[in-house]
Amino acid sequence: MAERPRLRERVRAALYTGLRAVLRPALRRWPALRRLRRLWPTTVRARATVGASAVVAVALAVASFALLGLLEANLLRNAENDARRQAENVAQLAATGKLGRVRPPARGIDFVQVVGADGRILFASPNLAGVPAFPPPAPGVPGTRFHTWRVRPIDGEYRQRVVQVVTQTPDGVAIVYAGASLRDADAADDTTTAALVIGMPLLLATVALVTWRVTGHALRPVEEIRAEVAGISDRDLHRRVPVPATHDEVARLAETMNATLDRLEASGIRQRQFIADASHELRSPITVLRTQLEVALAVRDPELWPELIGGALEDIERLQHLTADLLLLARIDAAQPVVTAPLDLTALVREVVEGRLGDRVPVRLLLEPDVEVTAGALWLGRIVTNLVDNAQRYAAGRVDVTLRTTKGARPGTAVVEVVDDGPGIPAADRERIFERFTRLDDSRSRDHGGAGLGLAIARDLSTHHGGTLTAEDGPEGGARLVLRLPVTRLT
Repeated sequence: MAERPRLRERVRAALYTGLRAVLRPALRRWPALRRLRRLWPTTVRARATVGASAVVAVALAVASFALLGLLEANLLRNAENDARRQAENVAQLAATGKLGRVRPPARGIDFVQVVGADGRILFASPNLAGVPAFPPPAPGVPGTRFHTWRVRPIDGEYRQRVVQVVTQTPDGVAIVYAGASLRDADAADDTTTAALVIGMPLLLATVALVTWRVTGHALRPVEEIRAEVAGISDRDLHRRVPVPATHDEVARLAETMNATLDRLEASGIRQRQFIADASHELRSPITVLRTQLEVALAVRDPELWPELIGGALEDIERLQHLTADLLLLARIDAAQPVVTAPLDLTALVREVVEGRLGDRVPVRLLLEPDVEVTAGALWLGRIVTNLVDNAQRYAAGRVDVTLRTTKGARPGTAVVEVVDDGPGIPAADRERIFERFTRLDDSRSRDHGGAGLGLAIARDLSTHHGGTLTAEDGPEGGARLVLRLPVTRLT
């Protein structure tokens, strides 16, 4: 099924290339074509009107030709049937030698003439007096046959449909001609043609006017939406486009546009808040660092320099961590794709935890073996590191890291739990802790070096990997952070 759209696109591209190759030389050779191209309407309303009018004009032309053709064929067939019946009746009388009993032509028959094989007129209706005989056909076999053709008017301004019947008489072969008037057919053609000539332009004008009005009425909300969007700048993203009460495609377009503006406004608010928070977080260590350097510059005692420089290096390290976190958040917000591959989550968690040095509180591992997920090793390791760092910051004496897989309602899910025995997280704050620059205990968080970005980064990265990160009730009042990821394979 995927080959068909690609084939369609290739055919469309080839047609477009061919048309460009043909039209470019033509436009250069005939500048009039370029002027005609400028006359093509540029608005949707005008194009819809021209298109509808063109389609109706073509349909009316085809219908008119079909109507005239059917009318002509039907009237000709009726005239031919009348002439054939008259000719066959006369032919029967001629075959028995009773031409003298021929009655006057029936209604609708203009003339009757019987011509012998030698060209002599054997019988003629009164209105053919003085008219020469029709040319006899080539000698044919005895019997009856007929042929139909058109002749110019014999009398008057109307055409006749002439039927020829060849029959055998006692005196030899005779040809009977009977002509039916096409007066009714010509009159009907003239009347119908006149009606079409007058009615088609009026109908086309009506279609164009109705299409112009209806299209204008349908596109008026679109123009209002365009005007409103054109007037929205980055300083008034609170404005919204009007939603028409039509419940159609235009209304859905307006609703989608408003939803987009909602996202843009929320994004702008987050961006401004992020800039303000980042500026606040950077200002404190920069201020402390400047103070320490000024003190070091003012103090002349070399014995105090190591202490002052060490404090400055600590603030520089804090700035480095904060800058790295800000850059990572910028990458996440830019929705840069995650390079993923099958990964042994058990080995990754063990490697991250056992590779930590100088932890204040020991970490106990309870890991289910051989749990495989599809993720980016660097970013998934960052999630585990941030969760353990958060637990280490608040734990009293124990941190447990557990890895298991669900077997019940949600099979195929890896669950990583990081539990500490600290003060825990109040239920009202279990979502707020994942907001950027959020600290439940501001002074304590600063003392331990937290900037309020670790859990926000961990949740954003887990979302990028198709997982979730939540805060749940912990045992004995501690905190419990739960990471859930889809499992690729269980061994």
